[in-house]
Amino acid sequence: MTLILLYLVVLVLVATVLFGLGSVIFGRGETLPPLPKGTTATVLPASGVTGADVDALKFAQVVRGYKTSEVDWVLDRLGRELDSVRGELAAVRAAYGVPDDVEVEDEVSATAGEVRTPEEP
Repeated sequence: MTLILLYLVVLVLVATVLFGLGSVIFGRGETLPPLPKGTTATVLPASGVTGADVDALKFAQVVRGYKTSEVDWVLDRLGRELDSVRGELAAVRAAYGVPDDVEVEDEVSATAGEVRTPEEP
């Protein structure tokens, strides 16, 4: 039993020495400075947010999940973008005299990109 304990102590000692030696030789690597207070690595374009931009979002995780300030910022940003796009759509509809309550019932074919009206088979 003493021999097994001695082997275990020697193994831990050798592992510690090898780890320390490797740390000294190879260093800690390039350490990045922490982000300044009040900034985030979460990025969205200034305008023209697309689905790919939303899919590419990464949020910093904290103890309770995602960082709520980042998620709130993204949701606020997307809300403003949607309001802007809807405002532009309303302006275009007003310019061409199309009422806002008109429902578009055309379907887009997934195979050929053709527009099909409901009357067509």
